[in-house]
Amino acid sequence: MFEVRDLHVAVGGAEIIKGLTLSVPAGETHAIMGPNGAGKSTLAYALSGRAGYEAKSGSATLDGADLLALDPEERAAKGLFLSFQYPVEIPGLSAIAFLKAALNAQRKANGQEPMPAPQLLTLLREKAAALKIDMDMMKRPLNVGFSGGEKKRFEALQMAVLQPRFAILDETDSGLDIDALRIVAENVNALRAPDRAMLVITHYQRLLDYIKPDRVHILARGAIVASGGPELALELERDGYDKYLRAA
Repeated sequence: MFEVRDLHVAVGGAEIIKGLTLSVPAGETHAIMGPNGAGKSTLAYALSGRAGYEAKSGSATLDGADLLALDPEERAAKGLFLSFQYPVEIPGLSAIAFLKAALNAQRKANGQEPMPAPQLLTLLREKAAALKIDMDMMKRPLNVGFSGGEKKRFEALQMAVLQPRFAILDETDSGLDIDALRIVAENVNALRAPDRAMLVITHYQRLLDYIKPDRVHILARGAIVASGGPELALELERDGYDKYLRAA
């Protein structure tokens, strides 16, 4: 479903991702763990098409489509979703207007008509209630004045509304207290499906107590240096990254 082969990514002329290879089959959730500066967010941004993150060589495909040849909005239309570590504030654009525009742009790209307003409102109310998001919050400018936890809940709401094929969660646990983490994780887990895959990027085992990965990969100095089952995350929690940094 999702394949990255020998990917090299440069930021500002410096190579950050150095020959990374990764495969996430449909129906599976994989986790990437690594120390600060390993290249975790660089990988997420490069895959989503953020400007300034240049793929120098290698490939990244989703359902056989060459992601690196597509503009960011085309990648999104193919079903790629990124939950940002630091969600952006957009003054003047309400959260509900943002969701309406995003959903209908995706539907248009896939040859569908815009969702009728009553149906859209019912959908938003249902998904927001599951995340304990008040509808009054949806009328506020996107992420403006939101707490860290509210921003991450809204990222989860976007994913629930857009129903992506492949979701990348970049440190979605940052800024969340225990209750918010549990709520977000429950809704992420509810999206697990045979035709969907997810990649969870995190520093800590804590998130993986709630979102159980099928595989765990360790990223160090721009490449995957070890892969294993969920027990690998427990080893990192106990022993740290030192031996993997030395190997890298």
